[in-house]
Amino acid sequence: MATPLSAADFLAALRAEGVKVVEVGNWRTHNRNHKGAWGPVHGVIVHHTVTAGTTNSVQICRDGYTSLPGPLCHGVIDKTGVVHLVGYGRANHAGGGDPAVLQQVIDESYGTAPSRPTKGNTNGVDGNHAFYGFECINLGDGKDPWPAAQLDAIERVSAAICRAHSWSAKSVIGHLEWSADKVDPKGFTMPDMRARIAKRLAGKPGTPTTPEENTVALTDADVKKIWSYPLANPADNNTTRQAGTYLRYADQRHNDLADQLDRIEALLKKLTDDKS
Repeated sequence: MATPLSAADFLAALRAEGVKVVEVGNWRTHNRNHKGAWGPVHGVIVHHTVTAGTTNSVQICRDGYTSLPGPLCHGVIDKTGVVHLVGYGRANHAGGGDPAVLQQVIDESYGTAPSRPTKGNTNGVDGNHAFYGFECINLGDGKDPWPAAQLDAIERVSAAICRAHSWSAKSVIGHLEWSADKVDPKGFTMPDMRARIAKRLAGKPGTPTTPEENTVALTDADVKKIWSYPLANPADNNTTRQAGTYLRYADQRHNDLADQLDRIEALLKKLTDDKS
């Protein structure tokens, strides 16, 4: 149990752990606090987005949907390991979960994993007030890869918060460990991630990052301009295409090319191994 870190202390803790951070709009005051309490906090929940592309995913997690307003987390962890801060305070990320799991997290009393949750979003206790939340960009199909840089960022943000609150790695759980009707994150195991976090907590924080190197601070007005700015396409004279659409396309193409390169490198390695 702890009082939530201030936004400034939260950002400082991430930077001290070597996390690469991008500040999006008014993230420090973008929250759902008018719907209920934020805190006391007890831990961190890790999610996957079921989306592709950094720009698209960050926008969704910041703004949410008509039926589920944003922010949908505090930070979005992209495939390159950059953490995009989209909100701070109460966020629509944890939903309802198992009170028995909550108590185990508070007490840090379980073994390699909490007991399997028997309650979910509709019949569980509110988790939005009690957990920091990070959405990780992944399709959640068990096939979409988890790059090393992304896993490292999950480890670092979790360790940063645990270190700031004097928690152990057992204060970090996956959404599937909190709620009976959730499956995320899918593609790695939380016991393995907690082992990584525990190892990091046993040492000193990583090389600190600096605002000059890693932060792009945007106001709400900036964000709106980016998504609505008309972009002319010299190839087809299309002046109605929006910058947001173009950025999503470019980002997805970048990810597609990166995935292709990973597959080519894997094939080359296999060919080399077969010849050796």
